Amino acid sequence: MTTITPLAIPDVLLITPKRHGDARGWFAETWSEKALAGTSAQTTFVQDNQAFSAAKGTLRGLHFQKGEFAQGKLIRALRGSIFDVAVDLRAGSATYGQWVSAELTAEGGEQLWVPKGFAHAYCTITPDCEIFYKVDAPYAPQSEGGVIWNDPDLAIPWPVDGEPLLSAKDQVLPRVKDLGDIGF
Repeated sequence: MTTITPLAIPDVLLITPKRHGDARGWFAETWSEKALAGTSAQTTFVQDNQAFSAAKGTLRGLHFQKGEFAQGKLIRALRGSIFDVAVDLRAGSATYGQWVSAELTAEGGEQLWVPKGFAHAYCTITPDCEIFYKVDAPYAPQSEGGVIWNDPDLAIPWPVDGEPLLSAKDQVLPRVKDLGDIGF
């Protein structure tokens, strides 16, 4: 049985599939439409993505897509571990501008459901991390946006010593307070 745990922002779910093991190893059902029916993770996925980060302290995000291409994401670590973060950007939400996090590990098989209307990022806790995530809308570069990783209004305690390894794009993203209306 899959364990579904709502986080402090209840639409963000920590999903931990049960692993069935024997002498050969283990088996887990990592996505089940039936198990997640009636939750915020009830969706139809259209794309699977995989990413590799060699260095510990690699930070990818905080990213989102807006409008008709807004994405819900189901994230898990295939190798290593990550600090995974979701920031609520839904206009009018009681938790607007708040964030939640979870540690996702290959060993534990935890997954994080990040609904539409959230910015998402992860930071690698170990070297050689491999991440897999499912999305419910295709990648659309014209609709992408983001929030700077070190927005002081968010004050996310990223697990890095010094500065994280960032893409050029992620180094110049705006703060939440400077986003304006993004249509969530």
